[in-house]
Amino acid sequence: MTLRQVAVLVLAITAVAGCRRKQAPVEGPGPVATADGSDAAARARADSIAAAERARRDAEERDRAAGVARVREALSDIVYFDYDSNQLTTEAEAKLRTKSAILRANPNLEIRVDGHADERGSTEYNLALSQRRAETVRDFLTGYGIAASRISTIPYGEERPRVEGTGDSVWAQNRRAEFAITGGQVTTVPPEVR
Repeated sequence: MTLRQVAVLVLAITAVAGCRRKQAPVEGPGPVATADGSDAAARARADSIAAAERARRDAEERDRAAGVARVREALSDIVYFDYDSNQLTTEAEAKLRTKSAILRANPNLEIRVDGHADERGSTEYNLALSQRRAETVRDFLTGYGIAASRISTIPYGEERPRVEGTGDSVWAQNRRAEFAITGGQVTTVPPEVR
């Protein structure tokens, strides 16, 4: 072999070896086609997206259920009255404003207001006082835009004490208005309850 042939041979081997070094590195397996021709990576991505969507919906449902529970609790929150009075206290008005927001947000809801009195006074007087208390609550709510037809009232007087016994602390717990949902469903949780 001549020097010229050796030089051409060395150049050819170097060129081939140089081309092999310049190949792009392999970055892991590409999409794997399954027997039915679908793309496993695309399916895995779709499954991941579906799982995230289910988790989001589950979290929203838990939040909604917690909100509905807070609404029911706020609606059932008892309003208390001072002795021999049907005037609303500042605390009672705040509770009733929250109830009015709930009722405005849920126009299908209907409630009942049960008026109560402590044991002092005659049966007739306590029935009348408990009726005035229930009507005061209804009037307050209607003043906030709730239709009176959505609010029924029942006076119980002293017949259903919350706490048995005597004394100022017992009597204070028995002078009250209680609330019950009588129709409709909670569908919206207003910001006042969130």
